[in-house]
Amino acid sequence: MAITYNCRHCGNIIGKIDEPVVDSSMLGLDHLTSKEKEEMVHYNENGDVSIQAICEDCEEALDNHPHYHELDYFLQ
Repeated sequence: MAITYNCRHCGNIIGKIDEPVVDSSMLGLDHLTSKEKEEMVHYNENGDVSIQAICEDCEEALDNHPHYHELDYFLQ
């Protein structure tokens, strides 16, 4: 099973964990609300998991330009 972290803004791969068994509490998923899990965690048919997060570059862009939070997409 692979767990891939992707930036929800630019789509870049932030990181990947390729382990046969991973405890969701080790990943911090137990701290998410049901709505956050629904929005951020996606289970693929092959058993892999995709987690939507924010990469450092996009986080910096949002910090420097707070009005970007109002936009659906801020990357051109």
